[in-house]
Amino acid sequence: MSERNIGQEILDGIREIKAFKEGQVDLVRRALSEPSDPKEIRAKLNLSQSAFAGLMGVSVRTVQDWEQGRREPSGPAKSLLRIAEQHPTVFLEIA
Repeated sequence: MSERNIGQEILDGIREIKAFKEGQVDLVRRALSEPSDPKEIRAKLNLSQSAFAGLMGVSVRTVQDWEQGRREPSGPAKSLLRIAEQHPTVFLEIA
């Protein structure tokens, strides 16, 4: 693995922002897809609501609310759901 030059990366980022503000370049933007239904993700992981809630750092009640459509996951929870969906082995390693 090569060593990163964090200082150079920061300088490059600042230069890119400056060029964007001057109208010289467009910034790269990435749109994240919405994760699947939390109930489907939990079922694929073969976890109980309690175990899934523990991994997500939320209450069992919150998981139940997501699964029954009473609440939507917040930004950080959506990120964790994406990880659980796209990389289940990583998620299950901490289970």
